[in-house]
Amino acid sequence: MSSSVLYDAPGPRAKRRHAVYSVVGGAAILALLGYLFWRLWDAEQITPEKWEFLQDPDIVNDLLEGLRVTLSLAAAAIVLAVAFGAVFAAGRLSDHWFIRLPCIAVVEVFRAIPVLLMILFLNFTYSAQLGDYWSIVLALMVYNGSVLAEVFRAGILAVPKGQSEAGLAIGLRKAQVTRLILAPQAISTMLPAIISQCVVALKDTALGYAIGSSDITDRAKLIFTSPFYNNPIAVALMLMAVFVTINYTLSLIARLLEARTRRRGERVVQVDSGRAAVG
Repeated sequence: MSSSVLYDAPGPRAKRRHAVYSVVGGAAILALLGYLFWRLWDAEQITPEKWEFLQDPDIVNDLLEGLRVTLSLAAAAIVLAVAFGAVFAAGRLSDHWFIRLPCIAVVEVFRAIPVLLMILFLNFTYSAQLGDYWSIVLALMVYNGSVLAEVFRAGILAVPKGQSEAGLAIGLRKAQVTRLILAPQAISTMLPAIISQCVVALKDTALGYAIGSSDITDRAKLIFTSPFYNNPIAVALMLMAVFVTINYTLSLIARLLEARTRRRGERVVQVDSGRAAVG
């Protein structure tokens, strides 16, 4: 039997205590959830009448159209962010300081600015030229693209150094080594982090609510602000279910890809609070 070097393995009495603590803690959580449910039911916020909007075909079609806009925003932002990240990752890996330093500045600045502030700035400053749709897409592009630039850079650096040395030894230039040797090997390690960033981009589309975009959150606002329904809790739970379903599916794909990569013995690029690292 193996034991942890950080603490002793629990004995029989400690195991019984842990079991009791687990039961008591679980019962307390269930009691709290039951109390919250009862308060919401008593306030008539989750009664069957508050969910009748889901039986109206016009409202359901409007929500589906909003979901289409949300997915369109996320897809456009992700495609552009991948291109943005690839360009600035290449710039950060450049041997020329006059290319590397501006790329570092762009990545660090846009990664530090909140997405909501960028959306508001673009919408208020260039609303006539961009409109709500492109204000959201461009804001998501520069933020997620900056994060992906770090992911791509870390993915390239995660490839064993001997691969690039072998390419240089046969006469390839650095750009050719990166394009033909390093990038194809790095893509498998970067996929989990890229998909995780797709989840972030999809969630951040909800920030378009601040400028009245026509995504699913804006369509949902029209429901609970209606005097006929007045059901913000029910609508919020519906939106939560939609985003959790989509994002959990993407997260599951990311975990499956990461597990497959680890089984192959490769290192995986991970994203933690907007910073890329090699795991």
